Amino acid sequence: MNGSGEMTLAFELSALKTLSSPGTVFEDARRWTRYVGVISDQPTYVVTNFTRKNRIRQDFFSGPKGKAESLDSVKAQFDTDRHVFVGTTDEDRELAEAHDWEFLHVEDAAEAAEWTLATEDADDERTVEEDVRDDWP
Repeated sequence: MNGSGEMTLAFELSALKTLSSPGTVFEDARRWTRYVGVISDQPTYVVTNFTRKNRIRQDFFSGPKGKAESLDSVKAQFDTDRHVFVGTTDEDRELAEAHDWEFLHVEDAAEAAEWTLATEDADDERTVEEDVRDDWP
């Protein structure tokens, strides 16, 4: 990422759910973006519950609109040099490209920004549990 602050970053809800600490990811992303939010086809209450639970303050979210309409709306409202959509599927990539957004797969974004994927944490937890169980009689 270029660090200029001239970027709008949108996460597909499923991409956020793959990260071990979505709230921390948002805080980190705010250091090098101008706007950051969530785009999803899920009902508003699903997105709201997830963001509240993870203490995420978003600059925008898709609300009752679908992802395509949301991408267009966000791009029109938030005028930055770059608009980047972080997703998980080929459909997310196709959607981003069709609406003139850059696409970044969540795993690539996590690697570049040094964010931890939830599956990595699960592996770490299993290792800790295995170590504890090795001490059992």
